Amino acid sequence: MVYAVVRAGGRQEKVEVGTIVVLDRIQADKDGNVELAPVLLVDGDKITHDAKALADVKVVAEVLNDLRGPKIVIQKFKNKTGYKKRQGHRQEQTRIKITSIN
Repeated sequence: MVYAVVRAGGRQEKVEVGTIVVLDRIQADKDGNVELAPVLLVDGDKITHDAKALADVKVVAEVLNDLRGPKIVIQKFKNKTGYKKRQGHRQEQTRIKITSIN
């Protein structure tokens, strides 16, 4: 069993080949692929976490689609002053599928 922990969008995700992951919006190359930086690689009993050894490892993913996350509502209120503020936000996201770990 081969899996990797990759750095993506300020977070770390555990991925295997075929895993579908939703990340913050990232741009794909002209072929629609993205290369992610590995932090840890597990290949059976062999665990690799050295930066020099991980420089040779490539985790390639295919971009499936771009989407937007759920709407969150930000409300601020101060009592007895008449101050009210309401704001919404939807995070830009990308759904990717891991195609290879080399």
